[in-house]
Amino acid sequence: MQFSEDPSFAREYAKLYKRFLSLDTDIAKVKQVMAQSPEGRGSKHWNVLHRSKNIVILKTRISCASLHRDALRLVYAYLPAENRVDFIEVYFKGDKESEDRDRIKSYLKNF
Repeated sequence: MQFSEDPSFAREYAKLYKRFLSLDTDIAKVKQVMAQSPEGRGSKHWNVLHRSKNIVILKTRISCASLHRDALRLVYAYLPAENRVDFIEVYFKGDKESEDRDRIKSYLKNF
């Protein structure tokens, strides 16, 4: 499984890392789960935002060790044909109500 990041994702990640120092290990755990089951395990923690023949956009909750709860959200694209995951957005639920739909639309246009 290959993982890549959108440039705006990298900026958000850097900002969040300053607040939540466990973010590296938290994301590493999510990557391990994604390697086994990229479309989630059918639980409430994984939501499909868009599905087409070539791409699936999902949102998942991340359990943050710094917070002791799952208040972080990760939006990513899974490309089954390439066995690749592109991280689109990461945010703290307390800062932002929901995902950036415009960013997802922009990603799909560029895809």
